Amino acid sequence: MTHQRIPRRARGALSVALAGGVLLPVLAAAAPAAAATPAVVCTSDKAGLAVKMAKDITAALATRKATTALSVHDRTTNTRCTLRAAQKYDSASVVKVTVLATLLWDAQKTGRKLTTRETTLATAMITKSDNASTSTLWKQLGLTKVKGFLKAAKMTQTIPGANGYWGLTQITATDQRQLLSLLTAENAVLTDSSRAYILGRMGKVVASQRWGVPAGAPTTATVQLKNGWLQRSTHGWRVHSVGAFTGNGHDYTISVLTHDNKTMNDGINTIQAVAKVVHKNLNPTAAKSTTTVQVAPSAAYDTMPDTPETPGKP
Repeated sequence: MTHQRIPRRARGALSVALAGGVLLPVLAAAAPAAAATPAVVCTSDKAGLAVKMAKDITAALATRKATTALSVHDRTTNTRCTLRAAQKYDSASVVKVTVLATLLWDAQKTGRKLTTRETTLATAMITKSDNASTSTLWKQLGLTKVKGFLKAAKMTQTIPGANGYWGLTQITATDQRQLLSLLTAENAVLTDSSRAYILGRMGKVVASQRWGVPAGAPTTATVQLKNGWLQRSTHGWRVHSVGAFTGNGHDYTISVLTHDNKTMNDGINTIQAVAKVVHKNLNPTAAKSTTTVQVAPSAAYDTMPDTPETPGKP
């Protein structure tokens, strides 16, 4: 058996490697692995429903390029589904429901009703997604009151936008589900009349903005929703849709948040793909709504709310 002579320079390098605990293998072992894609997680009291919901939502998102977060909650079957539920997104106009809830929560403290001016602003803010009305109410309330409502509502993951940029409020699917839960059940945060007021406005969103989570909803359900859309230089289009489906035995909410969309329509299609399978699984025998919403070509988006130039600022 022969022994190969190791050159002096190589012997020095080897000594350093040994002193460092065999440096090269350790570095290789420390290389980070590719991050796993989050999975849709569902639970349910109804046999077989959780597995089917998770499978169908996963399939609906399989060909979509958006980064999607969701939270679904059906009280009737105690079904819950989540995906990236704690990931933060720019709120766009979805935050307008929080603004209205804050306004009513604050008014409740002194037992006062909304003024005619506030009613006009609130209605335009929710039903038409009017930005100017939102900016006026946001400035009137101030961050202290908004943060106060978020604390009372236990929306601990929501961070109000700074410097008047309400459209850049950081939201999560979990907190949107929490807000919708407060709107659809008796609680100590919002009175029954406040809850009815908010849901009433969400039920009267203009036809051109009734896309998103209502897709495939049963015709017997009362639909209350709010959408948001905003394009920025990073993550492309943010497109969100949250809604509550109540009445005639229905009692569930759907929150879907997306970004990394190339176009607004890409985001809408992703949300509606998810919504359709959720409605189908929760209402397997119900007649489905066939209403479709035509969205304008992308060239027209700069005239719509939540444009890149005005992401919600007074």
